[in-house]
Amino acid sequence: MFTASGPEPSRAASTALSVPWCAMDRVPALQEPLKKVLGPATAKVMAEHLGLHTVGDLLHHYPRRYEERGQLTHLADLPMDEHVTVVAQVADARLHTFASSRAPRGKGQRLEVTITDGSGRLQLVFFGNGVHKPHKELLPGTRAMFAGKVSVFNRRLQLAHPAYELLRDDGEETVESWAGALIPLYPATAKLESWKIGKAVQTVLPSVQEALDPLPETLREGRGLLPLPEALLKIHRPHTKADIADARARLKWDEAFVLQVALARRRHADTQLAAVPRVPRPDGLLAAFDDRLPFTLTEGQRKVSQEIFTDLATAHPMHRLLQGEVGSGKTMVALRAMLAVVDAGGQAAMLAPTEVLAQQHHRSVTEMMGELAEGGMLGGAEHATKVVLLTGSMGAAARRQALLDLVTGEAGIVIGTHALIEDKVQFHDLGLVVVDEQHRFGVEQRDALRGKAHSQGEKRSPHLLVMTATPIPRTVAMTVFGDLETSVLDQLPAGRSPIATHVVPAADKPHFLARAWERVREEVEAGHQAYVVCPRIGDEEDDPKKAGRKKSPEDEADKRPPLAVLDVADQLARGPLKGLGVEALHGRMHPDDKDAVMRRFAAGETDVLVATTVIEVGVNVPNATAMVIMDADRFGVSQLHQLRGRVGRGSAPGLCLLVTEMPEASPARQRLAAVASTLDGFELSRIDLEQRREGDVLGQAQSGARSSLRVLAVIEDEEVIAEAREEAAAVVAADPELTGLPALRTALDALLDEEREQYLEKG
Repeated sequence: MFTASGPEPSRAASTALSVPWCAMDRVPALQEPLKKVLGPATAKVMAEHLGLHTVGDLLHHYPRRYEERGQLTHLADLPMDEHVTVVAQVADARLHTFASSRAPRGKGQRLEVTITDGSGRLQLVFFGNGVHKPHKELLPGTRAMFAGKVSVFNRRLQLAHPAYELLRDDGEETVESWAGALIPLYPATAKLESWKIGKAVQTVLPSVQEALDPLPETLREGRGLLPLPEALLKIHRPHTKADIADARARLKWDEAFVLQVALARRRHADTQLAAVPRVPRPDGLLAAFDDRLPFTLTEGQRKVSQEIFTDLATAHPMHRLLQGEVGSGKTMVALRAMLAVVDAGGQAAMLAPTEVLAQQHHRSVTEMMGELAEGGMLGGAEHATKVVLLTGSMGAAARRQALLDLVTGEAGIVIGTHALIEDKVQFHDLGLVVVDEQHRFGVEQRDALRGKAHSQGEKRSPHLLVMTATPIPRTVAMTVFGDLETSVLDQLPAGRSPIATHVVPAADKPHFLARAWERVREEVEAGHQAYVVCPRIGDEEDDPKKAGRKKSPEDEADKRPPLAVLDVADQLARGPLKGLGVEALHGRMHPDDKDAVMRRFAAGETDVLVATTVIEVGVNVPNATAMVIMDADRFGVSQLHQLRGRVGRGSAPGLCLLVTEMPEASPARQRLAAVASTLDGFELSRIDLEQRREGDVLGQAQSGARSSLRVLAVIEDEEVIAEAREEAAAVVAADPELTGLPALRTALDALLDEEREQYLEKG
């Protein structure tokens, strides 16, 4: 069976979600360096290309899939330009001689071998000195495993100089000596073929008998799980498919349980930290703010706010994740939490990922608070505080004043970007940190801001509220944010209008695109505004770093509409939207220019804003009712949902048009159809995760590192993760130090190396 194989991430790149290396790394036999067992050359390749250093590491390098003896592969599954492994039979082998000035005696040799899988054929090519051995061994009828990179020559797929391993039916080297009835195919590289990894595993496999089992015996027996040594034997050398299923079921529990124990201990440790209780005054700033609200809070907003207020009133720090649908009112909930802390004499800081979003938050917060945000100023209300903005592009005088307001306590609320994290920024009494779109910040950045909390000269942990507008499946919340309590806003405030979403197939039906621009005109003529979103800015060609960059086949395609903000804005202003006020917004503009553009659009002075995804989160212009997303297939499902949430924020219904040139049967079109079919962000996040796999999503949530979960899949294994979380909580509640479970303690030590420990400490 053909399998695309690539290197697994190294352990150095692993995060808290990495596979628990069980107890094995701490057991002498399994801690043995591979160079002592396999030799320095093989060990070096395994370390450099697969991140495997010890016997335990190798035993946790599980097969990607299994080839059944006698079952042949369909050549239709062969991926281009990837390293593959295939089990097939030689159909034909021919040795050709040709004139060559480089070869001895002026003649070169080329061996062409045709292999079959029963449904099609593939050509193998060997040149020069490399033809002699395969010419003798690859005879018609011979069955073997082949590995190499797929290429095209003369319009035919081929493997040039593939590595191979014969599968003989006689003597000692039979298929059974590989894997009984099943041949394991391992994640491999061009430098290390699957069968070589298999032979290395065979060498160290006896060591599994020394593996300590991290699962408590009562848990393992109660759930009918295999002992760890037996599971490792069966994952590497199964005799039946049932062996594989049993082994994977056990190893999934290892990954889920050990991680959940680590997170449960983190939650338990958080309850031991000291924090200043923050209880709002009944007649203070929060009450004054609530009195001036022109609308009624939703039931969900009231419920979540109460959860937060209860946490803030305790003497240990709140660690809460607030997630919800686009436009569900998370900012309102966060603002009320900040006001409660200011009421109690503390300060609150909101960390935003971009200057546009920080400015937008500052603008909306001060507008909502009115005179309550004018503390110390003429006209400020009785309970008012000062709300300051701190970004990297501020002028020196404004920055100095903001820093002074923070250190003196004059400013109760600060909203800013990474500039908040700098050493020069000091607080009088930081009581609450709100992190907006937390997945855009690294662990160190969040920790640096939390580390600025002092109260009466003592180091205290601030309360932490993490917000995300990207709905997260329950299992992801239990892993990525496993040490946070979760609050969900799933109810839209009154006044939010429905959003109709349609796919615009520009290639199949170009008149649909023309109609899209007519719809934009109609919305503007009705007194509304529109967004046009593009995947790139458009001045990359002027960037010397990107000069000479090869264009993608999509960009080269005929009739491809301009995909860049600058191009589209110019084309629309001169063409289908001529006469309307069209402006461009993108991330490389000067911050003052960006702010000016957003202010004009928010004030209704601009009809159409052509932008990159800089408007993806936080931007709130209720009068904007239409959005056209160019080349929508270039965006992820969750990102499209985020973008769509910028319209329909007022009383008029919203319209989102997804423009694409992808053919109807393509996966990209199916993805867009899914977005158009539902406004349920949680359902879309599930689809997104299934398509991109959890490595991308989970990795992004942790400073960009890729997850190396090996058998646990956060969507398919929701039940395992949920049950593991319950079991872990019970174990930690009964024995926080795990003194009665030494093997589990050892497994945690293996999981929590320095980098992972830092992640859990700071998360």
